[in-house]
Amino acid sequence: MNNPIRGSRRFEVGLVTVRPLADAALNPFDIRLSLRRHLACDWGIVSEHDKLENEFSLDKHLRLFSVYEDSNGRRFWIITEADRSQTTVLLPEEY
Repeated sequence: MNNPIRGSRRFEVGLVTVRPLADAALNPFDIRLSLRRHLACDWGIVSEHDKLENEFSLDKHLRLFSVYEDSNGRRFWIITEADRSQTTVLLPEEY
């Protein structure tokens, strides 16, 4: 996927990869919107603990994890690797 993200970023996204099941199941608009949210540090529907963990991880270059729902209510994850080289969009069963 080309870099669909514009606007404010608090970290680098690296190469964006959409796993096969997510690519087949999710609307590209929902993916782009959620990637924008992820990069703006809106972590979606994660626990308070995971939100705090992401905030701690930002400047320490640790992995970042977000959870979103598409327009059909299907949950999916976005994970940015610790070295910020890659961000992956996937369904939980693809982990």
